[in-house]
Amino acid sequence: MGTAAAEKNATRVSLTGNDAVANAMRQVDPDIAAVFPITPQTELMHKFSEFVANGKVSTDLVNVESEHSAMSVVVGASAAGARATTATSSAGFALMWEMLYVAAGLRLPIVMPVVNRALNSPLNIHCDHTDTMGARDAGWIQIFSENAQEAYDNTIMAYRIAENKKVLLPTMVTLDGFILSHTQETMEMLPDEDVKKFVGEFKPDHYLLNAQEPMLVGPVDLQDWLFEHKRQNIEATKDAPAVIKEVSDEYSKLSGRPYGFVDAYRADDAELVVIVLGSTGGTAKDAADELRDQGVAAGVVKLRVYRPFPAKEIFDAMPKAKAVAVLDRSISAGLGNGGPVFHELRSFAYEFGKSLPMVNYVYGIGGRDIHSQHVESAFEDLKAVASSGKPGELYRYLNLRD
Repeated sequence: MGTAAAEKNATRVSLTGNDAVANAMRQVDPDIAAVFPITPQTELMHKFSEFVANGKVSTDLVNVESEHSAMSVVVGASAAGARATTATSSAGFALMWEMLYVAAGLRLPIVMPVVNRALNSPLNIHCDHTDTMGARDAGWIQIFSENAQEAYDNTIMAYRIAENKKVLLPTMVTLDGFILSHTQETMEMLPDEDVKKFVGEFKPDHYLLNAQEPMLVGPVDLQDWLFEHKRQNIEATKDAPAVIKEVSDEYSKLSGRPYGFVDAYRADDAELVVIVLGSTGGTAKDAADELRDQGVAAGVVKLRVYRPFPAKEIFDAMPKAKAVAVLDRSISAGLGNGGPVFHELRSFAYEFGKSLPMVNYVYGIGGRDIHSQHVESAFEDLKAVASSGKPGELYRYLNLRD
């Protein structure tokens, strides 16, 4: 799983995704954590609350009355100079909506694990990516996890990325609800002291409680300066990729686990490529292996970083692709019912001069199962797409009842 030195120092454990992220937060030991329960995130902050109660961390735990309040607390704490964190899911994430933009607009390096879950209505508590995809334009960095190990690693890296002086943007680390949050997996944890050293102390240059530098936070910002301040978010997002790469490379050396913007699996010579996010990455890799055994040049590109969108890295990872299927676990209503990853990647294909035929598959809405045979069927469809050079039916579904 890692280099010999990293494996020697690591501790092999069996944890759910929620517990893995809680342990990453324990090792980082943030100054402030605001907590409010919502399925399937609840156990994550329950576990972290145990660490607080047992004196394993020095974090001040703030119990609030809603997710809007949770984000408000960490916005205030971060503006005051504290390392602040919270966690949420689905409707709780939606209730934070106003404050998500406040956090990004104020350039506050808040780290928030989000356990992906469908949004109402009708009521559903299982996984799809509708919640965080809704905030793709809110100014947050978004990092997706395939398994508990990645959720743990991504959480640790998120603090370094968010707090970098060139970035200073809030960062969410997502993990698929129940599929990862409640499933126990074997993984490796780094020593506490290694994580502490890697993350370091949070020392902001500017903060609200600095008596030597009086400042306003969140003043009225009308026609005179709002445009320019919003552009600062764009510039910070442009600087983020270099920082994400630097932090990921350093963490890879520490852990022995390589991390990039994308995880390309058998994609360098693949003619048929499936693009995925989150836990479906493993399922898609199994499907690619099955087809490789049958002589089909199948490959997978899994996005780890979704914001900022790694378009160049995606295309670079599949240089011989003849047809591409993008699997979206959410729907962008009003855009032909396709998913957001597909729409963005297809747009960038034009920018990069790529004439690849692409099709979109929406799948797994509300926690609907996705198995390797479903992904294999998408690969089978790609054979015809590659042969004709035309996408045919653009928007499709996997495992949808007739």
